[in-house]
Amino acid sequence: MDEDFRKAALDYHRLPRPGKLAIEATKRMATQRDLALAYSPGVAAACMEIAGNPDTAMDYTARGNLVAVITNGTAVLGLGNIGPLASKPVMEGKAVLFKKFAGIDVFDIEVDETDPDRFCDVVAALEPTFGAINLEDIKAPECFYIEDKLRARMGIPVFHDDQHGTAITVAAAVRNGLALQGKRLEDVKLVTSGAGAAALACVDLLVAMGLRPANVWLTDIKGVVYAGREGLDARLSGYARETDARGLADVLEGADIFMGLSAPRVLKAEWLHKLAPKPLILALANPEPEILPEAVRAARPDAIVATGRSDYPNQVNNVLCFPFIFRGALDSGATTINEAMKLAAVEAIAELARIEASEVVAAAYGGAAPVFGREYIIPKPFDPRLILQIAPAVAKAAMASGVARRPIADFVAYQRELERFVFRSGQLMRPVFEAAKAAPARIVYAEGEDERVLRAAQSVLDDGIAEPVLLGRRSVIEAMVRDMGLRMDLRGSVRILDPASDAAYFAPLVPRYQALVGRRGTPPVAAERRMATRRSVAAAMMLEAGLVDAAICGGSTDWWQQMLDVIPIIPRRAEVSRIYALSCLILPAGALFICDTYMNVDPTAEQVAEMTLLAAEAVRGFGIVPKAALLSHSSFGASNSPSARKMRTALGLIRARAPELEIDGEMHADAALVETIRNRAVADSRLAGTANLLVMPTLDAANIAFNLLKAAVDGLPVGPLLLGMSKPVHVVVPSVTARGILNVSAVAAQQAHALRHAG
Repeated sequence: MDEDFRKAALDYHRLPRPGKLAIEATKRMATQRDLALAYSPGVAAACMEIAGNPDTAMDYTARGNLVAVITNGTAVLGLGNIGPLASKPVMEGKAVLFKKFAGIDVFDIEVDETDPDRFCDVVAALEPTFGAINLEDIKAPECFYIEDKLRARMGIPVFHDDQHGTAITVAAAVRNGLALQGKRLEDVKLVTSGAGAAALACVDLLVAMGLRPANVWLTDIKGVVYAGREGLDARLSGYARETDARGLADVLEGADIFMGLSAPRVLKAEWLHKLAPKPLILALANPEPEILPEAVRAARPDAIVATGRSDYPNQVNNVLCFPFIFRGALDSGATTINEAMKLAAVEAIAELARIEASEVVAAAYGGAAPVFGREYIIPKPFDPRLILQIAPAVAKAAMASGVARRPIADFVAYQRELERFVFRSGQLMRPVFEAAKAAPARIVYAEGEDERVLRAAQSVLDDGIAEPVLLGRRSVIEAMVRDMGLRMDLRGSVRILDPASDAAYFAPLVPRYQALVGRRGTPPVAAERRMATRRSVAAAMMLEAGLVDAAICGGSTDWWQQMLDVIPIIPRRAEVSRIYALSCLILPAGALFICDTYMNVDPTAEQVAEMTLLAAEAVRGFGIVPKAALLSHSSFGASNSPSARKMRTALGLIRARAPELEIDGEMHADAALVETIRNRAVADSRLAGTANLLVMPTLDAANIAFNLLKAAVDGLPVGPLLLGMSKPVHVVVPSVTARGILNVSAVAAQQAHALRHAG
């Protein structure tokens, strides 16, 4: 890694507080009664229940959602045996992935013990604490012995993810890759580069799926694994071949699958002609694969290539499976993760790439969801359907194979429950960022001299979602970039324009601007002055003229004034009557959208209906199925006040225009968020679970609710996002953070991509 990235990584781990994890209480502790319930004497009731029936620990403690990520630091990533303490950042990172993708809590445990038996004693003694064990970064061959011994001793799942997580993801890629190449697993020849824990687990799983052991050729750093080779352990001996071949090149002839889990550049382009027609090449070494995809394309255009990297198609990443396998295992109370559950995960992942993407998923990909084919043989790690597909499949396999202590009775309800794990924290933005990366947009930032904008622009470049154009004084921006230690190239990838001095660039826009605002009380001389002094005007005009794809204004001055600058330039869509503002809060329980937070003081019933439909469309853009609630002081006809009648009328209009939308109202806010409260009020609500889109009767209600929630629960805001605009333009509020500007930039880039895709 370069020095700038190294420093950024260290700052990420150090600031604003060291590490990546914290422990958070899940129950209120505000009164003496709370203390009595949580500890003495109330805790005794839970203790006695568990003493009488150990399975109730899943009901009365966090054990059923708690996984231990355990290592001794003997094989950490590509760093080798760096010891348990140095491995802790990696284990914390794994814990964060569990939480982000599947809502699973984790304690990372670094054990200072290399003796396999003593290590097993330590881990086995922890069984009362955890619902499952994830073994991580333990070197081979000890990892095989440790996992086997712990699985025999413990009554909870023990899963070495380096082996099985990789194997499951690889097997799904192989399943689909061979299908596209018109081959059967039973007939193919497989050659590996690498014969460590992950490679052997991949081969074992593929053999369980039908690959013939006689068609497997292993190679490692010492060459071909052949019969009689000195130092072979029992696992390698099972695949040792009677052969005179000694190097990788010697065994590639006629290979249908090359599977690399080894080191960079070990597969040479000049060897590719040896492979069978239509080969599948899995070059999974990171950060540099065994061979680069462009080298394969040049020599073997008939090949399908997968790597472990996110910047190439077909990323094979074990984050596709391990959070969701554990989710299904924990939820079904599985005592182990067996072959049936692993195979179920393989088929679920493979099937997800093959099935037609829903409208919601297509929206998450910017309107162009990936289609099963040579460059999409496996789902992307941020696909919102992964948990919904894999966890139930694993739970069903646990039940069918007899290892589930807590069988799931209602899988429809379980699927609904899983939806709450899909979009937590940054996970909400992942589909949006990926859609934006598909075709980076040119985004102009009106406030280019704002420190937050510059930090966001750096992130926009790093994430590959846009090409920034900064409005402001070049000397000021250059000095700020230098003083802030930013890495952007102000003479290349980033353009600086100053409306006050770059007359040649902006002069042609003045007549266009005058034509738009001349009959709004703006004479020609004022139009020219505004173009030079109001950067939001200049940014909006650049967007209107097609010089950029999106514009981000605001952040440093009055929000409404900047809106007044933008509205005459970028019109609303022809089919809508008003512009509305949608704000999102990313909360611990998931994403919550609130409308209309900034634009319309007291919308009519027709406008409430219109804003709801526009907001639902925007929510789908995040890959989320909208569940809307029309809020009021009244619940389901309890009041006949004008505002309650307005929301009831709006509901009828919405249902007539969009009968497929899951929506109900008018209702109290608690009824929108808690299904049991709603069901006590009405028995026939069309809204199931928790609403994720709250539509307010007035701007006061929306803005107060948004800011109150943001402060009370430390919610991360996204937006406001302008609804109904004909082009992607957004005006951020003065309190916005650099991260907030980055998020809005990603949404704007996604919208620009969708507009281009729509023609």
